[in-house]
Amino acid sequence: MTLLRRCWWIAALLLAGCAQLPSRPDVPEQRAIAVADGTRLDAEVAPAAARHPGESGFRLVADGLEAFALRGYTSRAAGRSLDIQSYIWHDDLTGRLLAAEVLDAADRGVRVRVLLDDLDARAKSQVLLALDHHPNISIRVYNPFATRDGMLGTALEFAGSFKRVNRRAHNKSWIVDGRVAITGGRNVGNEYFMASPEANFQDLDLLVAGPAVDALEAAFDGYWNSTMAWPIRAVDPDMPATLTLDTVRANLRKPARDAGESEWIAALGDADALARIRTGYLGMRWTRDWRLLHDAPDKLATPIPEARPSPVLAGLRDAMEAGAGDIAIISPYFVPGDGGTEALLAGARNGRPIRILTNSLASNDVAAVHGGYVRAREALVRGGVRLWELKPRQDQAAGSLFGSSGARLHGKAAVIDRRTVFVGSLNLDPRSIQLNSEQGLLVTDAALAGQLLGLFETMTSPAHAWAIEWDAARKRLLWRDAGGTRDREPDASFGRRAVARLAYWLPVDPLL
Repeated sequence: MTLLRRCWWIAALLLAGCAQLPSRPDVPEQRAIAVADGTRLDAEVAPAAARHPGESGFRLVADGLEAFALRGYTSRAAGRSLDIQSYIWHDDLTGRLLAAEVLDAADRGVRVRVLLDDLDARAKSQVLLALDHHPNISIRVYNPFATRDGMLGTALEFAGSFKRVNRRAHNKSWIVDGRVAITGGRNVGNEYFMASPEANFQDLDLLVAGPAVDALEAAFDGYWNSTMAWPIRAVDPDMPATLTLDTVRANLRKPARDAGESEWIAALGDADALARIRTGYLGMRWTRDWRLLHDAPDKLATPIPEARPSPVLAGLRDAMEAGAGDIAIISPYFVPGDGGTEALLAGARNGRPIRILTNSLASNDVAAVHGGYVRAREALVRGGVRLWELKPRQDQAAGSLFGSSGARLHGKAAVIDRRTVFVGSLNLDPRSIQLNSEQGLLVTDAALAGQLLGLFETMTSPAHAWAIEWDAARKRLLWRDAGGTRDREPDASFGRRAVARLAYWLPVDPLL
């Protein structure tokens, strides 16, 4: 390498490392459009809400195809507004199909606001810029990077601004006409809707109607108007636009043409789906006893609190402490720390049955997180807390929960006293509690709790998960299923074991 080229590379490194965001422009505050009458959703949802004055309706959405379809055909029915917040929006079949529905809604005159975390969004800046030029679409990115592309620049920005860029907006909401909402753990992408041939997530959402939609809309407005949310055009005002809106529109419609008569296309053509909300066929449970838990929009801009807990965790913990019966927890990334471990053990000592499902090392998509979980695993099992770890793969004979593709756990939920349900974006780990912004719904309804417990029982069956036991004679953990027992982490590669062991040895729990 010549001296000139070396100097050029050094200069490039320094410039990338010193990348700075421009000044955020002042943008007018923007709020949700008031609910009225006149849209299809008004006609379909208002009668159901009128039969339950003062109550909110909730439906547990565990099936990936149904979760995709609900987003698609509520967007297709939108007549007033569409407000979406997501951590990830993949450029794949389901991502493009839903983006096409959103664009079609804007073409009909629907006001569309999309708020994306910039960790994923910045790779799609050109598409987002083109969509943002639609008169009815506004795109904002949360906690943006100054570096808009390139691995080297990103690595240098992480090195120079780690405390800021390591904190992300993990919330998810899909709110249509102020009448219905979908919220929970799902991002937008094939693996979240069971459409990936390689690996799929078992995930959870709630379909919501009634006053709880107003609360979700207010939470969205808080994030949308936060100084952490940047209009996409302001992040890099000098970025040239290489895609036109017409080009993006054609690219988004291509998957629908190519997919032909696939089940994902067919799901969007269910003309009677919304009518089932009105008739009650969807099985929504109506109750006044609910509470939206969400972090403040400025959480990512404030120092990590030492003593103040996350409002989402605090609300969930209070609900658990107020109960006296059993607790079932689903947490894909489970790093309870010393305080959480002791709280769970105290509940077990007081006679409360506590059951927890998390990913196994083989199914966890972040092996380092498993190292943090291992710190607490033995103590929990020996202290009477029952643990299960999800298996990484199933075959068709095991049922339709995961099909034949790789299985990973992504839903975040809990059932307390067999009557109160939590569904949200919060993992029980330090990242969700201290670093990311999160939200979730607490709903008290025995039938809804029964549905989630039924799903828990299925996911923890020997076909889908290993039960973790303590062998007192040999002083070691065992993994048990219908085929017998094992005395080491099942089905995990050497590399995954090495990463998890390194995370176990190093003091990295606050980052997990």
